[in-house]
Amino acid sequence: MLQGSYVTTRDGVQIHVKQWGPDSGQPVVFSHGWPLSGDAFEDQMLFLAQRGYRTIAHDRRGHGRSSQPGFGNDMDHYADDLAAVTEALNLKGAVHVGHSTGGGEVARYIGRHGVSRVAKAVLIGAVTPIMVRTAWNPDGVPPEVFDGIRAGVAADRAQWFKDFTPAFYGYNRPGAKASQGVMDSFWMQGMQGGLLAQYECVKAFSETDLREDLRKMIVPTLVLHGDDDQIVPLETTGKAAAALLPKGTLTIVPGAPHGLCTTHKDVVNEALLAFLKA
Repeated sequence: MLQGSYVTTRDGVQIHVKQWGPDSGQPVVFSHGWPLSGDAFEDQMLFLAQRGYRTIAHDRRGHGRSSQPGFGNDMDHYADDLAAVTEALNLKGAVHVGHSTGGGEVARYIGRHGVSRVAKAVLIGAVTPIMVRTAWNPDGVPPEVFDGIRAGVAADRAQWFKDFTPAFYGYNRPGAKASQGVMDSFWMQGMQGGLLAQYECVKAFSETDLREDLRKMIVPTLVLHGDDDQIVPLETTGKAAAALLPKGTLTIVPGAPHGLCTTHKDVVNEALLAFLKA
């Protein structure tokens, strides 16, 4: 049920939704990364809304302006929340775009709910098929890294977000021109969400096995990934995901960090527009 800017899910969680562009345009639905909100996609939403698309972004449960329930901080609930948004807005022929954790959300949404409302999908710096090192993913990120994230967030998430941001946007690279405004925006979005949800989301984005979900993504799917992503490694995510997709296309963005939707927004915007028109 849609009331104002909120969709209420079956388990009573209020998901914040914003929509830009004409209602008659093809829907492009954005699922954001951790620990951000739908505002992380404002550059893409503005660009596409100005070109006639109906752009939609929601804040994941526990993040941004959505409710902060003490339950459901896992990929299944994220996918079902996305389904609730698409149903409340009666979206048809939608293109689903997911960045980082949002890429996992899009994959699980299609895996659980099918493609009857979906025309295409885009995975940007996505956590698919899995991030953590496992027996079948021996080159994955060591689990101790995610233990460290949880410890840092629990101890002092305000400072931890500040320390994390340079690597997210590649501002820690030699010669990089850092934007204080971008870093402040990351911190603000992160602090808008709830500690519990962000803590529990680390397990969701790092440990969820999304291989079967990717195989069910039978719509054309673009995989966009920076080759200087220090957060979600290209080799074990972007490239591995593209290999599992029935209709996947991998586009590697040279020099791009994890936060490429901001740092390389012109490249990302043009890639999205070309894919939408194809």
